[in-house]
Amino acid sequence: MKKEVVLIDDEEHIRAASRQALELADIEVDSFANSDGALDRIGRSWPGVLVTDIKMPGTSGLEVMDKALALDPELPVILITGHGDVNMAVAAMRDGAYDFIEKPFSSDFLVETVNRALEKRHLALENQALRSVLGTESDIEHRLIGRTPGMVKLRDQIMNYALTDVDILIIGETGSGKELVAHSLHDYSNRSEGRFVAVNCGALPETLIESELFGHEAGSFTGATKKRIGRIYHAHQGTLFLDEVESMPMELQIKLLRVLQDRTIVPLGSNDEIEVDVRIIAATKVDLLEQANAGQFREDLYYRLDVLALGIPPLRERSEDIPFLFQHFVNQACERFKRAPLTVPPIKVLEILSHDWPGNVRELQNAALRYVLGVDALTDQNVDEQLPSLARQMESVEKQLIETSLAKHENSLKRTYEALQVSRKTLYDKIQKYGISVDKSDLSE
Repeated sequence: MKKEVVLIDDEEHIRAASRQALELADIEVDSFANSDGALDRIGRSWPGVLVTDIKMPGTSGLEVMDKALALDPELPVILITGHGDVNMAVAAMRDGAYDFIEKPFSSDFLVETVNRALEKRHLALENQALRSVLGTESDIEHRLIGRTPGMVKLRDQIMNYALTDVDILIIGETGSGKELVAHSLHDYSNRSEGRFVAVNCGALPETLIESELFGHEAGSFTGATKKRIGRIYHAHQGTLFLDEVESMPMELQIKLLRVLQDRTIVPLGSNDEIEVDVRIIAATKVDLLEQANAGQFREDLYYRLDVLALGIPPLRERSEDIPFLFQHFVNQACERFKRAPLTVPPIKVLEILSHDWPGNVRELQNAALRYVLGVDALTDQNVDEQLPSLARQMESVEKQLIETSLAKHENSLKRTYEALQVSRKTLYDKIQKYGISVDKSDLSE
């Protein structure tokens, strides 16, 4: 990405010396004696920094800063101050200025301050590109984020299975997003106007789960003072989601099998069958067939549930999605807690890539929330011991940068390889090497 600076100072010798120092550091400079025309260069996608003197004839540097931040609140603005302006500059930093430089200043200090501001600017633009990509994705891509083949396949299966109206078994580890997948199947189905009723079979006591699912008549057991509609009938003409179905007691599995076969229920304390129109989506974190072979789950129920199966890949098997997902959750947390937008720096990306995420997406989301709140450590794993090889770290970061740059430059190869300062062939080779999902027919010069 280019290094650019708009420099405004009414003193010609300071303006000339500052310009020379910055250009020697390979930073492009547009210098102005006043604000006239200076802000024309600035916009939300401009990869530069504004450096302006505070006290100038006409429009002051503080007024220039206010106008610049109105154009882009994330633009770094560096103020040049005289000795008597320091308190004013400190107050301006509370109003959004990035930093200030007090006269007289050395060339090295100017270049160092500008480079730090440029690094912040470039990270902010990368974050903007990520948010832009998320904003243009389809609804299913925004719900189930990921570009790895496993996630692309999962989204395709959901869209394919949603309209079939047959029962589905979802298989995935803890925290992998089983309920989100089930909800997506419901929302894209012909039952989307009906209820989505979720039941965690592992969270209900055995003494209550039958009543919870099938309902009961008044007086059917101690404490049943009035008639109650069960969850299955509550999902009539909609979808019933049974999470942790492997936890369902054996005697209740027989009754669930009857529902799957006949679409009827008999509430506790009643002899009357009630017809139900319901689609059942079950989810498990274990191998139900192994459970059935071990006598811990009914085999006939397994085959009734396993009409169509969806497997959710664990996060450790789609590590290329982790930086993108983490940034997405950081963005959500910043919005939730009304914090300034944060861009995840490369060192943090390396840290999260070093973790194996046994809690999957839920654990990653919690880590992003802690990061936004300033509780930054991954306490259950020694990062130094688990750090992946340097080659793997560099490849992960390089792939993310290429994807972000392509998105930012609307798939323009020329603009992308110029921004990344590589040859056209190098960019092509790396797109193929990392399996970046880009329709070659959409690539433009």
